[in-house]
Amino acid sequence: MRLQRYFALGMMATVFIGGAAMAAGDEVKVAAGAFQMGCSVGDTDCDGDEGRAGGVKVHVPTFYIDRYEVTVAEYQACIDAGQCQRPKDHQRNKYCNFGAPGRDRHPVNCVDWQEALDYCEWQGKRLPLEAEWEKAARAGSASRYPWGQDVSCERAILDDGVTMGSVPGEPDGCGEDRTWPVGSRKANALGLFDMHGNAGEWVMNWYAGDGLQQYAAGQLSGQPPSPRKVLRGGSWDENKGNLRSSYRNTKPPESGRSVYGSIGLRCARDG
Repeated sequence: MRLQRYFALGMMATVFIGGAAMAAGDEVKVAAGAFQMGCSVGDTDCDGDEGRAGGVKVHVPTFYIDRYEVTVAEYQACIDAGQCQRPKDHQRNKYCNFGAPGRDRHPVNCVDWQEALDYCEWQGKRLPLEAEWEKAARAGSASRYPWGQDVSCERAILDDGVTMGSVPGEPDGCGEDRTWPVGSRKANALGLFDMHGNAGEWVMNWYAGDGLQQYAAGQLSGQPPSPRKVLRGGSWDENKGNLRSSYRNTKPPESGRSVYGSIGLRCARDG
């Protein structure tokens, strides 16, 4: 079994964040309990599938979730171990981080859903459930974002419409027109980095328009297959609305001729 081989060898990839070593698998425990999932109080931008203002009560069992988004270097280790496929790369599209010089610490992006799941399974984990993801991203908050009702490049990597950087006239990626190294902004109250912005993140669930109602009824997984999977968190090239804690983005699990330059991943596991 491939996971047993990996752990028996004691392999552990390491990247460097802010001058400190970070081992792959660095994770945060999120205790069991209920939270209000969906449209935040006072949020007038919610889509219908985000539910009513104030959200719905969803109980989530204890789980663990990675502190950081998966980096290019970590994903390369999975390829080297023969357990992951090479994603669409920088040669294919300039916004893809894989194969781009100097981006080993950036989130791996341009990954399809199955490629993301393969990586997490190699780690002995899985992708987060959608309800797990939102509980972790909210980190106890009830506002549009974990720090309040607005977001800017001081808090997350996004297109905030005003911040400029090295690329003239381009606010995507806070003026850099790309992702940033993981952990470039402060962590949320649970110690999780880049839950909002940088790369959007695949979750396990198939998209269902009434997903929140299913989760509130205790069905956190097992939604019937549909044309799209859910991804969360917004990204470096998306605007403020897409970074809201309740926003439910969706994409076909396979990119086909498209390039998912906005999409990466982080892993989770049962508690």
